Amino acid sequence: MALSGLQIQKLLPKTNCKECGASTCLAFAMKLAAKKAELSECPYASEEAKQVLGADSEPPVKKVTLGEKAKAELGGETVLYRHEKTFVNQPLFAVNIDDDAADIDATLAAVSDYVLERVGETLTVGAISITSKSNADTFASAAKKAFDKTGLPVILRSGDMEALTKSAAALKGTGSLVSGVTADKIDACRALAEENGLLLSLTAPDLDGVYDLAAKLREDGFTNYLIEFGAGSMACAFQANSIARIAALKDSVKALGHPTLSFIDTGSLMGDTARASLEVCKYGGVIVLPSFDPAQLVALMTLRLNIFTDPQKPIQVEPKIYPIGEPERDSPVFVTTNFSLTYFLVSGEIENAGISAWLVIPDTEGFSVLTAWAAGKFSGAYIAKFIKEQGLEEMVDTRTITIPGYVSQISGELEEGLPGWKVSVGPQEAGDLESYIKSVLK
Repeated sequence: MALSGLQIQKLLPKTNCKECGASTCLAFAMKLAAKKAELSECPYASEEAKQVLGADSEPPVKKVTLGEKAKAELGGETVLYRHEKTFVNQPLFAVNIDDDAADIDATLAAVSDYVLERVGETLTVGAISITSKSNADTFASAAKKAFDKTGLPVILRSGDMEALTKSAAALKGTGSLVSGVTADKIDACRALAEENGLLLSLTAPDLDGVYDLAAKLREDGFTNYLIEFGAGSMACAFQANSIARIAALKDSVKALGHPTLSFIDTGSLMGDTARASLEVCKYGGVIVLPSFDPAQLVALMTLRLNIFTDPQKPIQVEPKIYPIGEPERDSPVFVTTNFSLTYFLVSGEIENAGISAWLVIPDTEGFSVLTAWAAGKFSGAYIAKFIKEQGLEEMVDTRTITIPGYVSQISGELEEGLPGWKVSVGPQEAGDLESYIKSVLK
């Protein structure tokens, strides 16, 4: 029977050292009970705790770290559906490059420079895949170049053990990965991985074959691996990923409770994007795209961002007074909530209007305007109190503040809380803010 957080705490050292990342031993015990942490994260766990808890403290899908300079955590999942609690670690997008490609340097530079910003999040490519198309030396050289130029973990894709041996030595200590490990190469590849600090990705013709390979590695004490179900239709990918996740969560099949690796190559950009989208939504771990396409990455990273947000915790920005552009003491003042989407829409419309301004963002726990108002977190009194605490009246000479049109009813209360100020009611929709500024404020 699963132990509760309080029962687990009795087995912990009770030092509250915080070295595990939790604030107290009780907090860490609660994470263990929810399978959001592993006992190995506690540096002072006793032998008794290890014997009692052991592998039972691991999340159903094991957390695996890929990379050394640019680390990415994969797995660590505890639910089948995000609305049950949340998904934890986002899938990682990788870009494939053939080792004999003429434009390898240009592609590596483009991948390294690629940055996408969405609602305050900075999104990048997470790994480089090098596919062997020539000889062992060229493959190893390309793999080493990929790491040196990007700092990203490298996924080694070759059926030649000589090429894998040379490239593994060149990438020693980088946390990179040897893919396509089959039954006939498992012992040799495991030795390469252990010697050079790399991960493995196991593959077989069917799910039973993958399970057999994974079970063998676990019996030998090697758990730093991913699962690669191989090429197939979208239906096959959906089925294999779902069976593995259900087996891990519902039946505690630890051999299948590992992140996945998928190479995407349907022959068309639309097909690749659809297949990659399936992996994002249905338990993909590392998703290798056949080429670098910035437009494709925008769509996939935006989808991933939407799926891997906590449904119980709105995305929010820090509550404070934000300068938009280069505002001066007489620049206009606006107010809205700290829901990320709202903030970026409003700030963007102010910038589009060609003005500089002060944007007041009180703490509304990430709620939108109407939701925050209904919850009592966006009242006139609350906004006035926040403005005084932030010292806005000493920062500006203007005494006019624009509020969202949806909460025009708070204008009187806000003016009472800010004597000498005038409240201007703006449009209801952020999209109308630019025209409002140009017609009313300019």
